[in-house]
Amino acid sequence: MQSLRIDLHSHSTYSDGVLTPAALIERASHNRVTMLALTDHDEVGGLPEAAAAAREAGIGFVQGVEVSVTWAGLTVHVVGLGIDPRNASLARALAGIRVSRGLRATQIAQQLGAAGIPDSLAGASRLAGAAAVVGRGHFARFLVERGHAADGKAAFRKYLGFGKCGYVAHRWVSLGDAIGWIRGAGGHAVLAHPYRYRLGPLHMHALLDEFKQHRGQAIELCGGVRANPLALLRLAKHFGFSLSAGPDFHAASKGATDLGDIPPIPDGAQRLWQDWEASRSAA
Repeated sequence: MQSLRIDLHSHSTYSDGVLTPAALIERASHNRVTMLALTDHDEVGGLPEAAAAAREAGIGFVQGVEVSVTWAGLTVHVVGLGIDPRNASLARALAGIRVSRGLRATQIAQQLGAAGIPDSLAGASRLAGAAAVVGRGHFARFLVERGHAADGKAAFRKYLGFGKCGYVAHRWVSLGDAIGWIRGAGGHAVLAHPYRYRLGPLHMHALLDEFKQHRGQAIELCGGVRANPLALLRLAKHFGFSLSAGPDFHAASKGATDLGDIPPIPDGAQRLWQDWEASRSAA
C-alpha cells in the first residue's frame, strides 16, 4: 500500500479539464501514478477512453464523477468513486444537472455581453471542445484568451466570482440526493476538498455530520496551501470516515498541483482504497 501513488480526483476535456482522457492517463503514467480516478463534473462520458488508456499503461483505474451540491447556500462537491456509469438513476440525475448547467452558461454569456464582452458563449463553447456542457472554467479561459484577465484566477476575481458581472447564482442538487445516486450506482461518496469551503469549525462539523447521516464514506485530502493532513485526520476519525486523496487536477499550469501531488497521508488514517481491498477480500 505504501508504494502506491494514488490520485482519485482529476478532470478531462469532458468537463473543465484541458487534457483528453487518454492524455490524462499519459500524464499520470509520466508522473508515476499507480491508481487514477477520472471524476469529471456531472459527466461520465470520458470514462471508457480513460479506462482503455489506463489498461494500456498498466495504471489502476477508478471510474468516478464529481457531483455539484448546494448545502446551506454554499456550493460543495461530492466525488463518487467506483461507480457504475451505466446505472440508470445516476445517468438520469447527471443529465438533469447538465441541462441546468447549460441554462446557467447562457445566462453568464448574456451578463458578460451586457458588460461589454460579446461572443463569450461561442468562445467558451469552442474551448469546451468535447465537454457536454460549458462551465465557468471555459468562460475563464475565454476571458484570458481575449485579454480581459491575466489568468483563470483573475477571471474569476474580476468577472465570474460572487457579485461580479458574470456571476450567476445556481441551486444544485441536495447532499442527500448526490450521495444516494453515487451509492445506488455502487460507488463510494467522498466530500471533495473540504478546506476550500472556508468553513469555521461549527459549520464544518455541521456539514460533515449531515454528510455522515446521508451515508457519505470519506473526505478528501487535497493538495494546495490549505491542505492540513493532521486536522483532516482528526475530523475523519471523529466522524468515522476514510480518507481519499487527489489534487483536483485540471491542467498543468504554474502554481497548480499536478497529478499525484498530494501531501503524505498521516499514519493511522484509514485509506479509502484499503476499504476497497477489504471488500474484495471479503467477496
